[in-house]
Amino acid sequence: MKYDDFMGEVQHRLELPDTGRAVRATRAVLQSLGERLQAGEAEDLAASLPMEVDYYLESADSGQRFDYDEFVGKVADRANVDRSDAAYYAKAVFGLVSELVSAGEIEQVRAQLPDDYEDLFALIDAEEVEE
Repeated sequence: MKYDDFMGEVQHRLELPDTGRAVRATRAVLQSLGERLQAGEAEDLAASLPMEVDYYLESADSGQRFDYDEFVGKVADRANVDRSDAAYYAKAVFGLVSELVSAGEIEQVRAQLPDDYEDLFALIDAEEVEE
């Protein structure tokens, strides 16, 4: 998927009025996730994403320890939205990422995160139930 297509899909899924907000949402989610994952895992996850998008994961100061609540707070601050929107942004952006990378890669990400991050996988798990 190309960068413009990726951002268009984020804009559509989040029902945002412009691409700039889609970029801000994507950057907020992936930079925050990149901080939480170990460096190698962030790079592996980024490998299947458009180059301009993978930068958000790879440029983060990886390997930090914080819970899901703090993750949502980081997304909210970076995207300049409230916490409920930030939680939804995280699920939607990560849901799109999960469509572009292998299921095994998503499971490796899941294995690195504590149980309180299960909400991040809510849209992915819902799609598996439908299949």
